Amino acid sequence: MSGPAAFPDRDSTAAKLSSFGDTDQAFIRLLMENPEQDENLLEGLYRHLDVAAEARFLNSLKLEKLGEWLGNEAPPRLQMRFMEAARSSQHPAYQAFRAGLNKSGGLQRAFPKV
Repeated sequence: MSGPAAFPDRDSTAAKLSSFGDTDQAFIRLLMENPEQDENLLEGLYRHLDVAAEARFLNSLKLEKLGEWLGNEAPPRLQMRFMEAARSSQHPAYQAFRAGLNKSGGLQRAFPKV
């Protein structure tokens, strides 16, 4: 017997990150509460950033807002992984997401300097 199905898949998570309404935010919060869903969430984030990087029009403000929201809402265990995702490319889509993460200060709250 195989393990549990990967739900949500990366495409549905990426769609939630892309539209990002109130119900989508609630969905993402639920994913962040469960450590077993971390990989699905991160795969969806990478997919969302890749799609944004390939788009004809780059909505950098929306990506920055997403980064800031995730930085403010995500638990400490995800802060480093989000920053790794943001630093994985020099494309402006990733840079906008990273700017939002930096603005939120989530990484500094998760790992305060001693």
